[in-house]
Amino acid sequence: MEKQTFDPWAWGKNTNSVQAVEVKNVAGTLYCSGQVAIDANGIPSGADMRSQLIQTIQNLEELISESGYECKNIVRLNVYTTSTQEFFSTCMDVYVPFIQKYSIQQATTLLGVKELFATLTVELEATVVR
Repeated sequence: MEKQTFDPWAWGKNTNSVQAVEVKNVAGTLYCSGQVAIDANGIPSGADMRSQLIQTIQNLEELISESGYECKNIVRLNVYTTSTQEFFSTCMDVYVPFIQKYSIQQATTLLGVKELFATLTVELEATVVR
C-alpha cells in the first residue's frame, strides 16, 4: 500500500488531520461503522463526553485489530458529537494523543449532531486500509 497526504494550507498543521489522503495499491479496505461508548453487553454509557471518548477509542482500536487491520492505517476518521464546543474543551487531551500514538494522518470531518443513540455524546467512524 502507498499512502500520500495533501495539506496545501499552513493552518492545516494545527488541525490534527490532513485535507486529503491518496491511497494506491490497497490490499483491503475496512469501513467501520460508527463506534461509540457501548460496553460488551450493549449498554450505552451515561458518562461524560471525555469518558465516552476514551471508551469509544478503545472500541475502535479493538474493532480494527480484530479485523486484522492497524490503527496507523486509518485514512478517514469522522467525529460526530452532540457538542463540538464540549469536544474541543474536554476531549482534545484524549483525541490528539490517540492520533499521535499511531502517527495517523487522516482526512477528517467533525460534525455537531442533535443527538446520538440513548445517552451517547460522541461517535467515531473510520476507514482503514492495508
